[in-house]
Amino acid sequence: MYPKKELAQLVISACHQFDIDTVVISPGSRNAPLTIGFSNHNKIETLSVVDERCAAFFALGIAQQKQKPVAVLCTSGSALLNYYPAIAEAFYSNIPLVVISADRPKHLIDIGDGQTIRQENVFENHILFSANLIENPKFISRNSQLIGEALQTATSQKGPVHINVPFDEPLYETVENLMDFHFPKISSSFLDNSNIDYENLAKIWNASDKKMILVGVNYPDADLHQLMDLYADDASVLIFTETTSNLHHEKAINSIDQLIFSFNEDEFLELKPDILITFGGMIVSKRIKKFLRTYAPKHHWDIDERKATNTYFCLSEFIQTNPNDFFSNFNDKIAKSKSDYQSKWRAVRDKRRVKHAEYLSKIEHSDFKVFEQILESIPNNTQLQISNSAIIRYAQLFTINKTLEVFCNRGTSGIDGSTSTAIGAAYANNKQTICITGDLSFFYDSNALWNKNIPKNFRIILINNSGGGIFKIIPGPSTTNAIKYFETPHCLTAEHLCKMYGFEYQKAYSKETVLHELEGFYQESEQPKILEIFTPSEKNNSILKEYFKYIK
Repeated sequence: MYPKKELAQLVISACHQFDIDTVVISPGSRNAPLTIGFSNHNKIETLSVVDERCAAFFALGIAQQKQKPVAVLCTSGSALLNYYPAIAEAFYSNIPLVVISADRPKHLIDIGDGQTIRQENVFENHILFSANLIENPKFISRNSQLIGEALQTATSQKGPVHINVPFDEPLYETVENLMDFHFPKISSSFLDNSNIDYENLAKIWNASDKKMILVGVNYPDADLHQLMDLYADDASVLIFTETTSNLHHEKAINSIDQLIFSFNEDEFLELKPDILITFGGMIVSKRIKKFLRTYAPKHHWDIDERKATNTYFCLSEFIQTNPNDFFSNFNDKIAKSKSDYQSKWRAVRDKRRVKHAEYLSKIEHSDFKVFEQILESIPNNTQLQISNSAIIRYAQLFTINKTLEVFCNRGTSGIDGSTSTAIGAAYANNKQTICITGDLSFFYDSNALWNKNIPKNFRIILINNSGGGIFKIIPGPSTTNAIKYFETPHCLTAEHLCKMYGFEYQKAYSKETVLHELEGFYQESEQPKILEIFTPSEKNNSILKEYFKYIK
């Protein structure tokens, strides 16, 4: 069975030809022609998720893992608007997400017809391409061109695109065969790295004895790991890596805030690099951003295939290529320098690590202690999905097992779809996926569990401190008389959600019970599991503050 509507067949055929093999569908009537067609296509996998916001983040997680476009499909009206948070995340995280929305024909817009809004270009501020189609045989060539350009843009530029497909009734008529359409390839050569002056860059590099490489969100890449070894062995180079960088080296600084939180002006001036190289996605650490904005390096080179990011307000060179290509070409042209730049700050790092371990051995049950227990328990070669807010910040203070792959929605840094994204990633990845989340992130996205595609080996570790713990950590909220609106205190628990959605439920509330419940938590089971760990909201903040005093 295929839809009788030619426009629906055109969209389905294009998706197949452009190698989109996964479509996440939310229910509705106006999208019936596309739902019928996709679900009957033997080369396209279709997955049903009711809540459109969850569906979009679920698809985002799949695309994150597959590194190729995944489509989401919804009916007309407000359903489409629920995709927006995931679209914004895809836009800033460079994840190829294809949004396909059914729509009413133009003569039904703004006349009082039900389930109808102005859908054309509705995501224009956070979309790479919008294809607004017309249901009329006269426009088949135009429609084909727009669909082809949208799908090729998603693939080549790695980001979200929107295809808006209006259908008039009837919607459910079917035929036995799918028509054959041809979509010409459109030139997608937006990347021109022929103008990179490697010789001049190498000249500047070799003349400096204080160089810093700062790595943000990065997909695991063994080749890039190997290319970076040269810099780790250069005494004049200091490498800063974040938890989400998926880069590990014993000579790198992997807990930035742990190192620089207490520096005075003289120490910052001494740490200030002559050259800063950045690549990867968003940086979590506010301290490193403030440092590099206040003590700006003379040269800042940002490496990215798509766009320059002037995070530190001192960008001097946008190197438009991917990091692997840049370092492959650059490494042959540079020489190691004599310097104490790396060794001095590594020595400080090593002292802080000793104090870090000492402090953790002394403290009572808390968010901080729980994080240590969790990270020590996670099996090798696991995928780790971390939610935003305080959770990712705690993770930044630890050395992560280098066999783990770490992901977090840092594009917009929102809490809204962390669990849904993790479930999508778990579905698409053969490895076991562990989602570490806070209570507000979890309950905000609790519809994520309303998904029949969750693998049995998926695990959620929910740290429940009865409110927004981040607002106790950051300065400001506690000085106001509106603190309850920042922290949003609650008495919620995940136990009943687990019963409703078919998860095994475990809970812990002390150092001893955490260790006990983690035993066997990752082993095979007939249902996915949630471990809810309750921590004392009144103590978490003071324990973290005392930590920074202790390791100074």
